[in-house]
Amino acid sequence: MDKVTKYFTTSDTTQKWHLVDAGGQTLGRVASQVAKLLRGKHKPQFTPNADLGDFVVVINAANVKLTGKRAELKEYFHYTGYPGGATFEKFQDVLRKNPQRVFEHAVKGMLPHNRLGRRIIRKLKVYAGAEHPHAAQ
Repeated sequence: MDKVTKYFTTSDTTQKWHLVDAGGQTLGRVASQVAKLLRGKHKPQFTPNADLGDFVVVINAANVKLTGKRAELKEYFHYTGYPGGATFEKFQDVLRKNPQRVFEHAVKGMLPHNRLGRRIIRKLKVYAGAEHPHAAQ
């Protein structure tokens, strides 16, 4: 008897909603758990080339912390493609202006860098405070 590997598609599983409170937690540790939920690696039906993950709502993203001196040393780099178009932003400035971007950037780096990853990241909803509009889910 031949053993056949079963591949699952998005329609074969149900996608749940998870609420994650990032307040007071370390950025990388909570981001890796969120990436695992988004990707669907916590499910026995995990298929590497399919979007089987769940939706994740992250609250209190403004209260996330970094360990050691990383909060002062960490910088975000962006290059526009033009000469002299490199911009550097300090972590604390980005956290003050747009705390959602800090968390989304951390999780996006842990997902596949292709069209599957771009589809998965849309299921992440990040909010700076405790209020969110996804209570119905």
